[in-house]
Order: sequence, then C-alpha cells, then structure tokens
Amino acid sequence: MHIELATAPSAADLKTISQGIQSYNQEHLPDQLVFEPDTRFPAFARNEQGEVVGGIRANAFWNYCIIELLWLSAQTRGSGVGSRLMAAVEAHAKAQGFNYMRTETLDFQAKPFYEKLGYQVYGELADCPKGHTTYCLIKAL
Repeated sequence: MHIELATAPSAADLKTISQGIQSYNQEHLPDQLVFEPDTRFPAFARNEQGEVVGGIRANAFWNYCIIELLWLSAQTRGSGVGSRLMAAVEAHAKAQGFNYMRTETLDFQAKPFYEKLGYQVYGELADCPKGHTTYCLIKAL
C-alpha cells in the first residue's frame, strides 16, 4: 500500500473518490440523494461602479445550503448589505427546496451577525485556528 498526497490531483482520481463514496452511500440512502449534484452559487453586492464590494459563496446539497464564504468590504460592513445578501441566498435556497442553512465563523468574524439572523450555534472547535474558536451555526428555513 502506497499513500500519496496530491496537490494537483487528476480529474480521474477525484472522480474515483466521488464514485466510491456514492457507491457506499447507496447502501444507506435513496438514489436521488446519492446522485444529487451540488448546487454551487454566489451572490454579489456591487457598488455604483459595478465593483464587487461583498459576496457569498454557497454550496447546497441534500437538504442543506452551506455558506462557504461571506465577505464584505470595510466600507459596506454595518450598512445592511450583509443581511441583504443573506436574505437573497436564503430565499434562493428555500425556493430550490433546501430546508437548512449552515455555516462556520471564527470568534473575531460574524457570530453575532449570524445569530441576529436566526442562526444557532451547534458546535464549537476550540483553538482552531490556534488561539481562536470556530463556531458552527445552523438555521431552519
């Protein structure tokens, strides 16, 4: 047995891993869940010049929509842009049939923001990254 860490894996090798977990999952889940494609989508906030000043990168599958990244430029923070972006993403996720939103945030990032929007902490990772706490949050749509 040879263990290899790949920083530039081939598409074929990545596909083998995906198909392997799908095959295993088929033993426990209905096919429509096993073979459901990821639904990746962004939401952007643009200023009057058309420049991106904030955005969300989301990925949805099964019955969850996961906020992978949320960024707001310094000039847009606290102006309601983040809440408007979240509302747009949540509305899209709900319209697509997803039941829950999930995300993670660090202790110096947006935990109070998410809680204000109805998210609840369901887990904490202490000292991750070192010296900080990662909070895992969820919200039912």
